[in-house]
Amino acid sequence: MRNDRRPKMKGRVSRIGSYAIASSMKDHPHQPCITCTTFNILAPIYKRLSHKDKNGRESDYRTYWLARNQRILDSLLYERSSIICLQEFWVGNEELVNMYEKRLGDAGYLNFKLGRTNNRGDGLLTAVHKDYLRVINYRELHFNDCGDRVAQLLHVELATPASQRRNNDPCQEILIVNTHLLFPHDSSLCIVRLYQVYKILQYVESYQKEYNLNPLPIMLCGDWNGSKRGHVYKFLRSQGFVSSYDTAHRYTDADAHKWVSHLNHRGNICGVDFIWLLNPNSYRKLLKTSWTEAVFGMFKNQLRKASLTEDDAFAFLKADSDGYYITYSGFCEALRQFNIIGHRHGLSVEETEDLWVQADIDGNGVVDYKEFQRIWKPTWSEPRDGDGDGDGKEGRDRGHKGDEKHSRKEQAIGFSVKNAVLFPPEVEKGMWPENYFLSDHARLTVVFSPIQMPCSQLTS
Repeated sequence: MRNDRRPKMKGRVSRIGSYAIASSMKDHPHQPCITCTTFNILAPIYKRLSHKDKNGRESDYRTYWLARNQRILDSLLYERSSIICLQEFWVGNEELVNMYEKRLGDAGYLNFKLGRTNNRGDGLLTAVHKDYLRVINYRELHFNDCGDRVAQLLHVELATPASQRRNNDPCQEILIVNTHLLFPHDSSLCIVRLYQVYKILQYVESYQKEYNLNPLPIMLCGDWNGSKRGHVYKFLRSQGFVSSYDTAHRYTDADAHKWVSHLNHRGNICGVDFIWLLNPNSYRKLLKTSWTEAVFGMFKNQLRKASLTEDDAFAFLKADSDGYYITYSGFCEALRQFNIIGHRHGLSVEETEDLWVQADIDGNGVVDYKEFQRIWKPTWSEPRDGDGDGDGKEGRDRGHKGDEKHSRKEQAIGFSVKNAVLFPPEVEKGMWPENYFLSDHARLTVVFSPIQMPCSQLTS
């Protein structure tokens, strides 16, 4: 029975990879598809062999980890994605590293590995297939925080043969990020995770400014250790990013239960693995504005968990103030009570003062009720269901009126989401199969097709 099932699963996976690329090149020779795979492969130093023996790890048994990683490589090479982003790659084991680099290298991939800081043993591996992409630049980002997390940034260009490129075609470039965010072991780490995403977006923004890049698509790949209900998800959505898997399946932001991708160490199943896409025509807020709103959103969520109404929340923040306003000290005390500041992983004094400046709109040193309402009931709108659907339609009619003429002139290459598959297939129905042992994460692969689109503008 098992032998009959395996080829069907394998064939299903292959059709999302090299088959999609080949068929697209045949139908649209000027716009070949590319595929991107993200996969947390569960480092042997973390994989427990038994629930009873919590100290026994796969890393102690070469036969086990070698066989499992050979199977992982078999599946990746059979799928043959243009871009492969792996997390929990065991950089501390030379034999495993050499095995991945040789097999991927022999198959035509350029490999970039990055270990977590403080010699944590695991890290990231990003592989780019030379047949489909040319690497322009590679950068590394170290968060230097309590999780010793890192990220990779690759600036690549589609390797379209010169004979197939038309004279007026803009360069088909992409920025790709691979990362693995901190797990939220307790509430004090929520702000750390949010800040890790902020650092990534800041780094990407500074890279674009450093090289004076025109707007180009950005793909953020990895294990985000948070679901569609979390603050990280909402923060990325506020910046115009869309979840490519949800786009392919026409799921909304509210469809958090439709699929899963991880069986975590607590025995819970959740959807945490994403390939985020930001197209050049997406309508974006200023990054600092989104960051401020995200932190205030976390703060507001904590107040609501305490069952505080708007008036109660204002009274709580006002504390012992003599007037009908919130003082800076009262503001800081509230942030401290909700684990946003006051511990070694929280916001710094400078970051807290910056938040206060955003809250104190008129700059008179206090926040009155009207200013507080801006935090409680912000005028900015969250992404609507269906916004940013990856088909090149989002953002076209939402720029500033004064920029409409300019936007029509500025053209860029973006990506349409053609398909997306999670493997094993049971996870697409919100279930975790008992007979899946490759990892405690599902593998996500997305097919993208380049399309021309007008550039959008940042909001003020």
